Amino acid sequence: MLHSPLTGQPSTGAKRHSRLKFLPAIGCFAILTFCLYFAGESTGQDPALANAVMKANAFLETLNDKQKSKAQLEFDSGKKPSWSNLPVTMVPRNGLRLGELTAPQRAAALESLAAVLSKDGYQKVIDIMNADDQLVKGANPMGFGTEHYYLAFFGKPSAKTPWMVQFGGHHLGINVTLVENRSVVTPTHTGTQPDKFTRDGKTVRPLGPENDLAFQFVNMLGAEDQKTAIVGDKPKNLILGPGQPLKEMAPEGLKCSSLNEAQRAVLLNLIAAWINILPKDSAAARLAELKGKLGETHFAWYGPTTNGSPAYYRIQGPSLWIEYAPQNGTSHIHTIIRDPSNEYGKSLISR
Repeated sequence: MLHSPLTGQPSTGAKRHSRLKFLPAIGCFAILTFCLYFAGESTGQDPALANAVMKANAFLETLNDKQKSKAQLEFDSGKKPSWSNLPVTMVPRNGLRLGELTAPQRAAALESLAAVLSKDGYQKVIDIMNADDQLVKGANPMGFGTEHYYLAFFGKPSAKTPWMVQFGGHHLGINVTLVENRSVVTPTHTGTQPDKFTRDGKTVRPLGPENDLAFQFVNMLGAEDQKTAIVGDKPKNLILGPGQPLKEMAPEGLKCSSLNEAQRAVLLNLIAAWINILPKDSAAARLAELKGKLGETHFAWYGPTTNGSPAYYRIQGPSLWIEYAPQNGTSHIHTIIRDPSNEYGKSLISR
């Protein structure tokens, strides 16, 4: 079950009235959704893309003109790189803040976000925001918590022309560019603080797979390969994190052409922890591309190899850059995924 950080439920006295008042509208909306979905199938249009376009436009229709001018920017706007891992009081974000929306608008905003992500990808976003909620103390001068995440669209949501969804706040910067039936998630930052918390009596680790699969992989390597992969004994910070311009970097660590089948499978699963933020078809296509280039990919490790220790790693390939960097221990994590050849979908757009 997906956990939403925003409820906005009406009072008991208002619930019955609102159900009766909006029942015809809900029925019409359901019929419209049904028709658009199957119209997309009958015309050969990707149903997932049709749904994403519909949910984005449905959210925009809930906004007044002033709100819409903040939420929707030109596709080629120079504001596109204005996102960060830092608190929103330190680096302003594009778009509309969830906390300034009405309950129906917030619900529509999150539905439009979920429509461009996989189920697991959307849950990761919710988990990161819920982790940020743990930092809210008193007056909250730093702007932590789910109320301080922003949603923006670049371009007009369309099945024919490129557009982009940007969503983020503290420790989150999701950028999904949609070009017809393909979507691209680079560049995107995921992070968490704390690295684990309790929700509904269960422990939640927003970036658990990114940690556990990495330690599994580095400890699967033979002695010589592990020696090559481990570049330093202490973790380091992100090199190409949010706000950092792309630059040429010589590969470090182990070239993965020497991996056996089991090692390759775990490394691909580790990479998928970022790629699977996207819907199934786009994620599968991207992972197939990366699998074909795995022999040209390098894996570099800084730090101890015992799970639970702070360690940095980097996965660098011809069209892939992933970094995982703990911040002064293991309870505060920053990560980045980039593709120098396809930032904000540029290679798909140029085709």
